[in-house]
Amino acid sequence: MNKPKISLIAAIASGNRALGKNNELIYKIPEDLKRFKDLTSGHTIITGRKTFESIGRPLLNRTNIIITRDSNFAIEGCIIAYSLNEALEIAKSKETEEVFIIGGGQIYQEAISIADRLYLTIVEGNPEADTFFPDYSQFKKVISEEEHESNGLKYKFLDLER
Repeated sequence: MNKPKISLIAAIASGNRALGKNNELIYKIPEDLKRFKDLTSGHTIITGRKTFESIGRPLLNRTNIIITRDSNFAIEGCIIAYSLNEALEIAKSKETEEVFIIGGGQIYQEAISIADRLYLTIVEGNPEADTFFPDYSQFKKVISEEEHESNGLKYKFLDLER
């Protein structure tokens, strides 16, 4: 069995790598949400409990793995793991192509050193936030880059590898 690629996917601010505030995404751009769905559908996603709770339901057509420290946490249709390593082991047993880590900040921080690829939506700005994406300067190879604009927000889709 092939080892799946480990990818992080996020929408962040260009100025400060802001991800979220009060357990909500800072940016909800329709084209970004469509891109997220297109990229992750049919694959395994790993998320932290707080991020899962902000979404509010398992995402369809994906294997949903939730990382939590709460041994009583259970959600129908989801697999529970108690660490990133455990989540990745489970994911590797179910996925041959690509595993997507979808947040939150703590999970991204832990996973950045083992990620193969980043799918970033980088939005112009420097908003107030309480959750930030980790430094990703070690990802130097640009796979693709597309400029976009939506409702006055300028952003780009940027796919990177180490």
